[in-house]
Amino acid sequence: MFEKILIANRGEIALRVHRACREMGIRTVAVHSEADADAMHVRLADESVCIGPPSSSASYLNIPSIIAAAEVTNADAIHPGYGFLSENAKFVDIVTAHDIKFIGPSADHIRLMGDKIAAKDTMKKAGVPCVPGSDGEVKTLEDAKRIAADIGYPVIIKASAGGGGRGMKVALNEDAISEAFSSARAESQLAFGDNAVYIEKYLATPRHIEIQILADGKGNVVHLGERDCSLQRRHQKALEETPSPALRPELRDQIGETVANAIREMGYEGVGTIEFLFENDEFYFIEMNTRLQVEHPVTEMVTGLDLVQEQIKVAAGHSLTITQDDVKFSGHSIECRITAEDPVTFAASPGPVLDFHAPGGLGVRVDSALYSGYNVPPYYDSLIAKLIVHGNSRQECLMRLDRALEEFVVGGIKTTLPLHRELIANEEFIKGDYNIHWLEKLLKDRG
Repeated sequence: MFEKILIANRGEIALRVHRACREMGIRTVAVHSEADADAMHVRLADESVCIGPPSSSASYLNIPSIIAAAEVTNADAIHPGYGFLSENAKFVDIVTAHDIKFIGPSADHIRLMGDKIAAKDTMKKAGVPCVPGSDGEVKTLEDAKRIAADIGYPVIIKASAGGGGRGMKVALNEDAISEAFSSARAESQLAFGDNAVYIEKYLATPRHIEIQILADGKGNVVHLGERDCSLQRRHQKALEETPSPALRPELRDQIGETVANAIREMGYEGVGTIEFLFENDEFYFIEMNTRLQVEHPVTEMVTGLDLVQEQIKVAAGHSLTITQDDVKFSGHSIECRITAEDPVTFAASPGPVLDFHAPGGLGVRVDSALYSGYNVPPYYDSLIAKLIVHGNSRQECLMRLDRALEEFVVGGIKTTLPLHRELIANEEFIKGDYNIHWLEKLLKDRG
């Protein structure tokens, strides 16, 4: 087992990884920008190293500084968390070249799944259902029109190297495809330095369902059920739950087994998430995230597994100690992503936290690096806390979540806590009747 792990991240996920390491008896190294010198993970880690000024490009994305920090502290391994360098294959290559273990999949698997066209082709060959669309990159408008006519409108044009909703354009009919095609290519080039795009059938009212997997690279793979991540604003998730209100157990077992078999064929190591659009009882693969997900706690709540500790064990060369039959799902869990934003305009709201009180009680978990007096910096993602609640049933979970949201206090800055209180009081959400467009429509209708 590793003796010391460097955590190449910040905020709540850095603290989450530190806690897992501490429970395993592993020492931790926190890296931080000048803006994060007083961050909670820096205060709690065994060692800390400043890796640069506030901007991400000069600190958390500064590969030479992170490698130097690992070498000077004699770290055995690096845990990337999520975001930043977690899916950067070049970073993995460099970490490996310095005889440091990257806690995650191989650089080859990151590259493969990072190319949306190659990822779709790989999954299709492994028997995973995919959205009808082009076979690879679409290079000309003429090809785009032909393919769209074959699969039928509406269609969506996506950046091959895309993510986070960038480089995605919908064409409702033939009149709109020329603008959508050129716009998607231009946006992709600007965002990713690559203008390659592909075309898929645009599903009108799908849900966003993802399957969590855990693999040891030795042929042992388990799936840990699904998460429903359909509540999204501008393609960014706001709330996640498991199990999905829309999924029957037999469908969960079916898609879980299909995914596990595909991951086994790949020889994959670590945790990963396979994301689908789900409509009319059919799954359509959209992408795989080769890292820990923001919403991983809801899976931990219903399975009782610590996914970060499992990541670390696998990276240290241990085989999985559980089989699919050992995975038991208990109750229901919901996560609310609390951000430092105005709940109406969504304008960023950095600044000092004057009051902070986290809710507690049975079945309530808060993953946050906030504390009273902490100054939320303006340089990074606005996520400041995740409220995760578990109950024996969805109804019990919702009641507990309502109580926990009322207890949650963050003073001095604006947060999206009021939005989450509004969401869980909505009758359609209470019934589980929502899709990936539901939240956008709700926000538009309220003005």
